[in-house]
Amino acid sequence: MPKDARHGDLILLVDDSRDQISMLTNALEREDLMPVAASSGEAALSMLDQVVPQLIVMDAIMPGMDGFETCRQLKNEKRFAHVPVIFMTGLKDTEHVLKGFEAGGVDYVTKPVRLEELMARIRIHIANARVAMGACSALDVTGRYLIATDVLGDARWCTPQAGELLSLSFPGVQAADVELPTGIAEQFRRLIAAGEVKRTDTIGAEARPQMIVTYLGESGPDEHLFSLTADSGVSDAQMLSKAYGLTSREAEVLIWIARGKSNREISEILLISPRTVNKHLERVFTKLGVENRAAAASTALRALTP
Repeated sequence: MPKDARHGDLILLVDDSRDQISMLTNALEREDLMPVAASSGEAALSMLDQVVPQLIVMDAIMPGMDGFETCRQLKNEKRFAHVPVIFMTGLKDTEHVLKGFEAGGVDYVTKPVRLEELMARIRIHIANARVAMGACSALDVTGRYLIATDVLGDARWCTPQAGELLSLSFPGVQAADVELPTGIAEQFRRLIAAGEVKRTDTIGAEARPQMIVTYLGESGPDEHLFSLTADSGVSDAQMLSKAYGLTSREAEVLIWIARGKSNREISEILLISPRTVNKHLERVFTKLGVENRAAAASTALRALTP
């Protein structure tokens, strides 16, 4: 078994040749991998409704839907974005090689396939995919509000926390499968074009929570990384400051209390410690003449309701 692949890793083979499928199946089983086969692009897409393989080995030229189109369609679904696709082709000219990469493939081998070479490529690409997925999972666990887009501002991936924040700010955006509205993609595109790391902009739909987006730079080929921060609402903060003699930070804390956030959540949003949040909150209670969070939230909501 390739040392960077794991026992039972699922490998999807897509080829209209039974002989080719048989040869590859035997080779993969000898490596303690688990091959499953589809004889056409359409059959492969149907199979992918049920399973998510660790890697796909795909014939480039097949009757009906060819390998290039099959790859394009599966890469349109975010749950397959991390799955490496290796093309098999008898076509050695540059045009077809580029076509495979443009469709979303990570590598190609030419026929007749040299099994030792293919196994080595499978080992490398499974290992690389695991590293990439591990990094993304680490970002999820640490609660970072991050989103990556291409140069056109279209989302490529985001952490769950960023997805939730976007779904709150934009009607119709689903946290699990982010597709940014056209106007918002344009704002991301402008930040990319400016090329200034740490440059910020404010985004959000009308009458929805606003957020601050910060450009963090290029994180990969045609991949640009941004952090999202919930905007505390400057106008609301100013209104509460004026009404109750609060400092700007105390007003920001009160706004998030009114929105039902815990001290830990507020500390993450405002980038301050939970202990500091608690100190601000004690002063807020005193200035509002209340004794608990519920009363403070109620007072703030009354002040902010027209």
